Amino acid sequence: MNLKKGLLLAVCCLPLFCQAKQIAIVIDDIGNHQRDLEILNLPGQVTFSILPHTPYSQIFAERASKTHKELLLHVPMQALDKTKALGPGALTDTMSKSELQTTLGHALASLPQVKGVNNHMGSELTQLTEPMKWTMEVLKKRGLYFLDSRTTSQSEAQNVANLYGVANVSRHVFLDNNVTQSQLQHQLEELKTKAQHFNYAIAIAHPYPETVAFLQQALPELQQQGFELVPLSQLVETKYIQLAKAEQKQGE
Repeated sequence: MNLKKGLLLAVCCLPLFCQAKQIAIVIDDIGNHQRDLEILNLPGQVTFSILPHTPYSQIFAERASKTHKELLLHVPMQALDKTKALGPGALTDTMSKSELQTTLGHALASLPQVKGVNNHMGSELTQLTEPMKWTMEVLKKRGLYFLDSRTTSQSEAQNVANLYGVANVSRHVFLDNNVTQSQLQHQLEELKTKAQHFNYAIAIAHPYPETVAFLQQALPELQQQGFELVPLSQLVETKYIQLAKAEQKQGE
C-alpha cells in the first residue's frame, strides 16, 4: 500500500493535529568529516541528510540506522552561481534525462537507508521543470519523499512533485546561516513561531560545531516548551492527513 492510500485510510482514526506542536530539524551536509559521526549523539529525533559518495557517508548511515535516526539523501544540484563546487553525485543542467536519473540512482543505491531526498544548493536546477520531472520520476518509483530546501523562491520542485504524486514538504527556517549564539536563538524562536502558526515547522541546519553545541542545549528544552521533535517523515504524513481531511470535509 502506498503512502497516500495508507494515510487516507488512517484519516478517520487520527486527529488533525497532535497536542504538541511538531518540529523537524534536518542536519544537512553530512559525510565529509569524521566529526560528523559525533552528531549522532544529539538528543531526540533529529533527521540527517547525507551527501552522496563522501568519505563518511556510508558509515554514518550505518550507525544512524542502528540508533533509528531518519536519513535523507542530500543530493547536490546545480546552483545559479556556477563557480560553486557541487561535489560528487551532482545533478546539473547539462545532463540528459538518462544521465540525471542514472546519477541519482547511483547515489540512492549507495545509501539504501534513506527515506527521502533534499537538494544541496540547487538554486538553478530546482527552477527547471524538466530536470525536476526526471528527479521526481525516480523518487516516485522508489517511494521516497522530497524536502525542498528552498534555496530559491522560484523553485518548481514541489509543483512537479505534486504532479508526479511524490509526497513533499518544504523548509521553513534555516537555523544557522549565522552561527552566533544570539542568531541561533533568534532562528530557533522563528521556528517555534512557525510551528505555533502551522502546527508544525521544518528547520535545516548544518554540522557546524557552534550549531551542534547550541542544539545539545536547546533540543531538550523544546518538549518542556510544548513542542515535539519528530522525524521529518512524520511531518510528511501529517501534511497528507490534513489534506485528506480537508478533501473529506469538502465532500460532505
